[in-house]
Amino acid sequence: MGTFVSTERRDGVAIVTIDNPPMNALSTALLDELEAEVDALDADDDVRAIVLRGGGERAFVAGADIKEFPSLRESAGEGGSARGIQKLGHRMDAAHTSFVAAIRGFCLGGGLELAMCCDVRICADDATLGQPEIKLGLIPGGGGTQRLPRLVGHGRAMLLNLTGDFVDAETAYAWGLVERVVPAAELEDASLAVAGRIASQSPHAVAVLRELARTTRDLPLEEGLRREAEGFVRCLRSEDGAEGVAAFIEKRPPEFTGR
Repeated sequence: MGTFVSTERRDGVAIVTIDNPPMNALSTALLDELEAEVDALDADDDVRAIVLRGGGERAFVAGADIKEFPSLRESAGEGGSARGIQKLGHRMDAAHTSFVAAIRGFCLGGGLELAMCCDVRICADDATLGQPEIKLGLIPGGGGTQRLPRLVGHGRAMLLNLTGDFVDAETAYAWGLVERVVPAAELEDASLAVAGRIASQSPHAVAVLRELARTTRDLPLEEGLRREAEGFVRCLRSEDGAEGVAAFIEKRPPEFTGR
């Protein structure tokens, strides 16, 4: 067990808890530990989906560790925790494994940027989301100016980034910032259900889907479709593809291996 990060496993799903009381602030040490855990889990063939959640009931992650900011002025070129969140996000983007964020309580600043690195966001009805960096005379530095408009559109992203205002869970859902809102008491079960469904699929196909989502989002439609067709052929020629087709024809559950 790490200092800030702990992991438990259930039927192919790794549940990673970020625990830095009272609000799970993303310190540099925490980010390093979380990235190392993502590395280890993504390399483990027995892990087919990862759930990220915050320890306690107050926050998923309330933001970066602002107490570190004064020292960052001395090494501003390194980017500090903002660069750390971006680095972790790049690692998550490149992973074969899919990520589900289980959001409860405050999900602000770097916390929202971390949640936006996940493939799916399940949100408790008590959650509060936003990018409040502007209130400190700063801007989001961990992906908030880039990932947020890709999810909610330019205007809504600018509204959140320029005002620092927060949105509730229902607004986040209506805007497309989260994929599902559930009562807080049901958050763990709902997140595990989604992660479990992903974990039951072909790891090879999941990895190809994630690769296409990452590499084709800003391409012209024609080029995106070309790469999609290539990805389809890769899956069709894989052992998982052969197994999935055979299982369907034989009317039995498939046994995917990730190859």
